[in-house]
Amino acid sequence: MIITTGEAEAPDIVERAKRLAREIGCRYVQRGGMSLRKLASKAGDDDVLVVLNGHVRLSGPAGPPMEFHPSMGFVRLKRVLRGKPDPMLDAAQMEEGDSVLDCTAGLGADSLVFSGKGGVNSRIVALESSLPLYALLKEGLRTYGSHLEASDQAMRRIEVRHGHHLDYLRLQPDRSVDIVYFDPMFREPLTDSASINPLRLYANGEPLDKESVGEAIRVARKSVVLKESRYSGEFERLGFTMTERTQSKITYGVISIDR
Repeated sequence: MIITTGEAEAPDIVERAKRLAREIGCRYVQRGGMSLRKLASKAGDDDVLVVLNGHVRLSGPAGPPMEFHPSMGFVRLKRVLRGKPDPMLDAAQMEEGDSVLDCTAGLGADSLVFSGKGGVNSRIVALESSLPLYALLKEGLRTYGSHLEASDQAMRRIEVRHGHHLDYLRLQPDRSVDIVYFDPMFREPLTDSASINPLRLYANGEPLDKESVGEAIRVARKSVVLKESRYSGEFERLGFTMTERTQSKITYGVISIDR
């Protein structure tokens, strides 16, 4: 993957792009007025992360460009800030100040909701194993402006890490985080979603394994949570108790930690 800017190449945007390239170990390539296709061909790399004013976009050969946006996470967060319940937070038994390890961050929608609920005293770590998605999420969370201060602050508090969740979990001490959360790509997609399909091109599609769940149980103090289709057999296979959501095809499975 290479990192570049829009065609305008404003000095502050160029500096942002160079900083991100240094942080994630990718090449910064000057745009030089070239189209993204020509730039990618010249650089010999199909995936191009474009840093823009106030946002960031990922472009590749297999689908339309994908721009960072908090999407439904923003809608859910606004409801939470108004005191409304959220099924994920209820399943996780989350309280203000709790720490969360989001093992499959994607574009960070769930991490945003956790961060908004947890507040300034919480710690939210968002793991993403795909380098392009990690870069998109990292830059998006620290620069996106939602016009809602509480949402922007919640985004800035999230710690984005690159790596596979099992490798990360193995390194964590026992009972070191309140909640461990998994939202793997569903075994059977529920919809032909314009927002999810581009994500599938980059996301890790492997099923969640029992070793990862076992490590999560060791690391968690309060709960381990799995998001899946309510018709999925993953809850039973992995030992989660499914919560009830009668009006939704998506539900959550929980392993409550009783030390």
